[in-house]
Amino acid sequence: MIENTSILITSQKLNLQDCYDFVQDASCGGIAQFVGTVRNKTQDKSVILLDFSTYKPMAIKEMQKIANKALADFDILKIAIHHAEGELKIGDIPVIISVSSPHRKAAFEACQFAIDTLKETVPIWKKEHFEDGEVWVNTHP
Repeated sequence: MIENTSILITSQKLNLQDCYDFVQDASCGGIAQFVGTVRNKTQDKSVILLDFSTYKPMAIKEMQKIANKALADFDILKIAIHHAEGELKIGDIPVIISVSSPHRKAAFEACQFAIDTLKETVPIWKKEHFEDGEVWVNTHP
């Protein structure tokens, strides 16, 4: 199933077009994409930046498991799961999930499954930086 998946963790800027291009296929009538962006507020506090830390070998392995399960459980052809690490500013993209399928419903469902599962199981930690301090948002996946 690896040829139908693109898994990436990088400190470089994520590229939405790369994910789209990977999943695009003439046999697919639907592509669903989730793009997470860094917002400027959380719980009425102004966010300056986010800092993502990963245990990269395990995170990639877990992301591949998510992709494999999505391919097995949903009628999809390809899936890309890309995540950024390091410091990200307001408006930057920490995560992109792209899914292609012959039909839109499976693409939407697989995309939602992938982002929900990633947030629950993948060892990626987020620290929010504010004007008056910082806080780890999740102390474990």
